[in-house]
Amino acid sequence: MIIRKAVLQDAETLARNQVAMARESEGLELDYITVYQGTLAYLKDETRGTAYVALADGQVVGSLLVTPEWSDWRNAWMWWIQSVYVLPKYRGKGVYKTLYAHLQQLVRESDRVRGIRLYVDKNNVPARNVYTRLGMTDEHYVTYEWMKNQ
Repeated sequence: MIIRKAVLQDAETLARNQVAMARESEGLELDYITVYQGTLAYLKDETRGTAYVALADGQVVGSLLVTPEWSDWRNAWMWWIQSVYVLPKYRGKGVYKTLYAHLQQLVRESDRVRGIRLYVDKNNVPARNVYTRLGMTDEHYVTYEWMKNQ
């Protein structure tokens, strides 16, 4: 398996992954065009985020997006993992584990990044189990949100 930064040519695949992920994990139907435009936005401007893809059998089989958050407590960046997706055929084969290990190594090598966080739908038990098995904890924070009406 090869892990690399996503490039503009991955935009359609990444957007399709996100539409599928929202449908599977939260029962949400996202507008593909909106997701595609959002994907292009971060692929063209890394201050918005950086995506990584896992390649196997000549195709993208998994992906995730990392968005930075400044931590005044740590005087360093925290990386938030979001938009995680692994093709169903490749689940349980270490795709996410490999992506996550790649990010951990990047953080270990960086003087500017302190750690990794993510949020997950509380009802997505399979994903929560994966994150726990990889050593992540949910002991510190509860996430709240507010969204304006569209």
